[in-house]
Amino acid sequence: MSNKNHATDANIGNNGQQVPVSGVRRENPKVEFSEDEEDIIAKMFRLVGERWSLIAGRIPGRTAEEIEKYWTTKFGSTSDQCSSTDD
Repeated sequence: MSNKNHATDANIGNNGQQVPVSGVRRENPKVEFSEDEEDIIAKMFRLVGERWSLIAGRIPGRTAEEIEKYWTTKFGSTSDQCSSTDD
């Protein structure tokens, strides 16, 4: 008397997404940002630093996680990047 539905329930992650049996989630493909979005992110980063949720609030439809991932992918270390070079 095995319960087949029970095994399926174990494959559901905390956010309701199905997790592969191996326990490893597949990453979403690279998220593309428009030039305007990139400009907003850079300007906001100069103003507020690594406050990703605050930056995401300025770009409709974007999450803090997407923006942080974009920033760290593009610039590597967050604290050394985007220093003002305007003289």
